[in-house]
Amino acid sequence: MPSEPGAPRPPAAPSDEPAPHDPPAAAPPALALVRDHTVYACVTGSRAFGLATDTSDTDLRGVFLAPTPLFWRLAKPPTHVEGPAEEQFSWELERFCALALRANPNILECLHSPLVEHADEVGRELLALKGAFLSRRAHETFARYALGQRRKLEADVRRRGAPRWKHAMHLLRLLASSRDLLRTGTLTVDVGDQREPLLAVKRGEVAWREVERWMSRLATEAEEARAGSPLPAEPDHARVEDFLVRVRRASALRECAAPRESAHTP
Repeated sequence: MPSEPGAPRPPAAPSDEPAPHDPPAAAPPALALVRDHTVYACVTGSRAFGLATDTSDTDLRGVFLAPTPLFWRLAKPPTHVEGPAEEQFSWELERFCALALRANPNILECLHSPLVEHADEVGRELLALKGAFLSRRAHETFARYALGQRRKLEADVRRRGAPRWKHAMHLLRLLASSRDLLRTGTLTVDVGDQREPLLAVKRGEVAWREVERWMSRLATEAEEARAGSPLPAEPDHARVEDFLVRVRRASALRECAAPRESAHTP
């Protein structure tokens, strides 16, 4: 199973040979879950941020709903799947919601992308829940992620004399997004009129010291916005859990009823 973007790969598990009489697991291939059970799909990255250029990739992200009976087996369905397209990555619905409740920046930006490619009935309900995932916890997660990225940029400057300018641009965008989320209670993905100043950073046209000052100013403004933020202290766990339980129950009833219906079909 591929690792989630930015997540460390788990250590390999010991290899246990199955007994000769043990049947193989009958789980569907991971890519079939993406193909047949995607409830929400969107474009993220530079194209969603309003920062795309002629050479930008198209980053596809999605959410699939693994049929409930798959969870009754010892071999559980995957929490995330890479592919089938080169820049495509999908999460199982429960994993996606768990990360969104923790204010994971990549997940929240996926949920708030202006470039929605697909949303079925479950996907539309997920989109209607966007506000339930937002809370002041976003300050902690966004700031922690931003600090890690800034340290990497500073290490690049020490080693190479310059940062990776594309990464510097995206860090500035993230810091501004965090500040505005805390100020307004709304996550806006598109950078709007900041497109040209940010692209100038990507092209290396802004001195690193000026970029550092810009980063520090945005981080301070986000910190100041936290106290008076209209966001609740915590996300609405109960509302999200109710959604997951209803979706899982409906999937179980649908999957279990399918064989009986087909058996009575003339």
